[in-house]
Amino acid sequence: MTTLGAAGVQLAATPLDPAANAAAGAAAIASAARAGAGLVVLPELLSTGYVLDRTALADLAESVAAPGACLRAWSAEAARHGVTVVAGFAERDGDRLFNSAAVIDRSGAIAGVYRKLHLFGAERDVFAPGDRGLPVFAVDGLRVGVLICYDLRFPEAMRILAVRGAELVAVPTAWVRGFDHARHGARVPQVDGVLVQANLNQVAVVCADQWGEQAPHTFLGRSLVADPYGLAVAGPLGAEGDGLAFARIDLEEPARARDRAVGNPVRDRRTDVYAHDLGYVPNGGET
Repeated sequence: MTTLGAAGVQLAATPLDPAANAAAGAAAIASAARAGAGLVVLPELLSTGYVLDRTALADLAESVAAPGACLRAWSAEAARHGVTVVAGFAERDGDRLFNSAAVIDRSGAIAGVYRKLHLFGAERDVFAPGDRGLPVFAVDGLRVGVLICYDLRFPEAMRILAVRGAELVAVPTAWVRGFDHARHGARVPQVDGVLVQANLNQVAVVCADQWGEQAPHTFLGRSLVADPYGLAVAGPLGAEGDGLAFARIDLEEPARARDRAVGNPVRDRRTDVYAHDLGYVPNGGET
């Protein structure tokens, strides 16, 4: 059995302090590597904290072409320990800002960037919506997709990654109490949704969340790793405190989960029927 150590890092970002966050992220990468991780996921917008102030972020956002403190530090740490890192950061591209995640390979090179497709609340006043689709990256023999936080509310996103061959989905997050929390008591719907989607798409999922408070937000923590059967194999961690949700992922398990004798939810899709929802009606029928 060939395995990959995967770690979802839970951290409290320091608002608008990239130097502090660069150091915290680098220390977390080193800690995860010592625990045996080959893939390390850092939280959403770790570089700046979850601060939705366009003026402030415009001066602190980093460019892939000219990396700032965080991308430089995290790339150096990835190379030092020979690990792949998926890290949330505020990205600047010309006059536009994006809520992004960098995929940094074990050599320290930025192999690609995912830009959050679905912007949540006031994010729409700060960031441009992602314009690079849903890429899949090759990481240590595993095909890895990336989503960010609110993207999980749109099941099409993870399904598309699964259809494109993703076996693991890395999810930097900054989970906050949403419009539905009052009806769920102590349950955390974000965790429930991750486990269900991992099961339905037969992919492992690694979620790395912020914790603590950045007014007006209180973050939920609960970082976790789910296996392709929808079982939590690490975490969810608590609501407070830095931590590491670490598990070894069997690289053959996604294929086994997908090859169930009774059915394969990725293979058995009825795209001819789903076309109705896109406004196409075969044979001129009516919806």
